[in-house]
Amino acid sequence: MNIDPVPNAPSATDQDHVVPDSERRGLIGALPGPIRPYASLIRLDRPIGAWLLFWPCAGSVALADPMGTQWWLIAWLALGAWAMRSAGCVYNDIVDRDLDSKVERTRLRPLASGRVSLRAAWALLAAMSLIGLAVLLQLDRTAQLAALASLAPVAAYPFMKRITWWPQAWLGLVFSWGALVGWPAVTGTIEAPPLLLYAGSIFWVIGYDTVYALQDREDDALVGARSSALALGRHARLGVALSYALALALWGAALWRVRPEMLALIALLPVALHFLWQSLTLRQDDGSDALAKFRSNRFAGLLMFLACLVVGTS
Repeated sequence: MNIDPVPNAPSATDQDHVVPDSERRGLIGALPGPIRPYASLIRLDRPIGAWLLFWPCAGSVALADPMGTQWWLIAWLALGAWAMRSAGCVYNDIVDRDLDSKVERTRLRPLASGRVSLRAAWALLAAMSLIGLAVLLQLDRTAQLAALASLAPVAAYPFMKRITWWPQAWLGLVFSWGALVGWPAVTGTIEAPPLLLYAGSIFWVIGYDTVYALQDREDDALVGARSSALALGRHARLGVALSYALALALWGAALWRVRPEMLALIALLPVALHFLWQSLTLRQDDGSDALAKFRSNRFAGLLMFLACLVVGTS
């Protein structure tokens, strides 16, 4: 990738002040210096977002595949989830670059700090989108159309924090979309189970992204950004618990449509216990605890997928 000169880029003497610690260690720290800002732009060292995008896809495939033979499809969707989450991060940073520069947690992001040019960011976005296109071509036509329909809400998402107190609900529409892709990728149709799985995943996203937003309440209030964490105030933990409860109810309905037996509901017991633990122990004024609880949702997604797998193949 050609690296263009960046307007107002930091000088060598200022470099230490704008390079985050995450680019000095771990996976990104092991990369050559010029590549690190681009790896940071796609959150290469933070795969949690890709996991959260992937689990509704995988759960939908597992629920639709009674023979349990579609592991190749799940692998393709995993690649697609990583590529599109990376593309989404780049696009979000392009839109939010001025806002990010005013928030303590995001001011050192590559675009906000001036270490990556806008032109280079658009090129990286195009490269990630091409990977997503390669995955799209592996899918059934109905699944392809369902995936393409997600582009409009994805494009609108970064603007939601400016116009609604519930951008987490819009993120739910976007991050749950894989539930509408996995099922038709197996069956060629969209039926009630994936729609219910999608609806439940929306409330799951509202819950975990409200937890995530607890970290930024003070900065968001200062710069005028909106979030469900601010809207709920001291009732944020209750709001998270209710969101998780609705997610479980809708997921249960999805599993029941596939197998109308108690097994369908019992299969969700592990993820229900996980949500209960999150809700009871969440310290809504502790940013580090909120981040840890948010990250634990990769495990919650795994438990949801296993429930779908048990019910779908039993």
